[in-house]
Amino acid sequence: MFSRPALMRFLLLFAAASLGAAPDQNKLRIYDLAEAGQPANLADLPRLHAAQKGKMFTAEMPNPVFRLSDLDFLGPDRKEKLDLYLPNGPARRDRPAVVFIHGGGFTGGDKAEFRSASVSADLARAGYVVVSCNYILGPKTKEGVWPRNLADCRDAVRWVRAHAQELGVNPDKIAVAGGSAGGYLALMVGLSDDKTGPGGAPKATVSAKVAAVIDMYGVVNFSKHGKGDVPGVSAAEQVAYLPEQQADAKDPPVLILHGTSDTTVDIQQSKDMAAALAKAKVPHEFIVVNGAAHTFDLHPKASGWTRVTLRWATNGNETRNETKSAQPDLTEPTLDFLSRTIGK
Repeated sequence: MFSRPALMRFLLLFAAASLGAAPDQNKLRIYDLAEAGQPANLADLPRLHAAQKGKMFTAEMPNPVFRLSDLDFLGPDRKEKLDLYLPNGPARRDRPAVVFIHGGGFTGGDKAEFRSASVSADLARAGYVVVSCNYILGPKTKEGVWPRNLADCRDAVRWVRAHAQELGVNPDKIAVAGGSAGGYLALMVGLSDDKTGPGGAPKATVSAKVAAVIDMYGVVNFSKHGKGDVPGVSAAEQVAYLPEQQADAKDPPVLILHGTSDTTVDIQQSKDMAAALAKAKVPHEFIVVNGAAHTFDLHPKASGWTRVTLRWATNGNETRNETKSAQPDLTEPTLDFLSRTIGK
């Protein structure tokens, strides 16, 4: 027979095993809601979420976030799906939401990769409803990829807004975020017109506009620094695909994160984006992460960061603030940006 302490240890280990989570999921404290062998269905969300009430979570997965994976958002003929992350705690009807877009050079990557899952889990644990979406992938020479990839990301925003009631989301408080190629796509979703811009839908009845943008070390101008032109687009149309050329005073606030040791996407790309936002008087924050390489989440291996914040009053006067941190973690400044732009 077990002693009482041994019995409690056994029960905790059994409960942890019963979660069926992969090591990364345990590390990120993600609990998958979908039942084994059953397709994900948004209509089942209330029942699946309610089933977690009173469940014993363990030291291996305290304060989890809940994930419903592989939801259809582009139609039954599309293989690309999205993952939905929900906070633990009482249900609300007015949570802000974030759509996260994975990277991978436009040819690879996935919505459930570690970076995407890590950022999504961090934001959901802070109270946000988060969607991590896939989009069509392919090389520059593959027909039908551009601007379908942009349209897919806009459709992820439309999906959140169209299902705001079921998700408990405020449809006016949606942000978009992404890393690397996803940073570019996030900027394009946020800065270019959702009807007339690349991948726009002139006849869409649901808006893809967002209230804030987070760009994590994204490419912002393909024609600079050896990146080449936007694939499959005529010379006359190139400018429409460059986020730094799309900035105007009507754009939502932008947060840029970039590391000084990034050898994949030159940090000059983000400096150019920040300069374009400043010229257009778009409120933004640019956080330079000292020593960080490419593809980091909100917990980069680095030695600290410097944040420059620029805002403009209604009379056109500029306010500039600079803050520094000796700690590399980016959770606090990211959540601070989201709190001020879409609430919490």
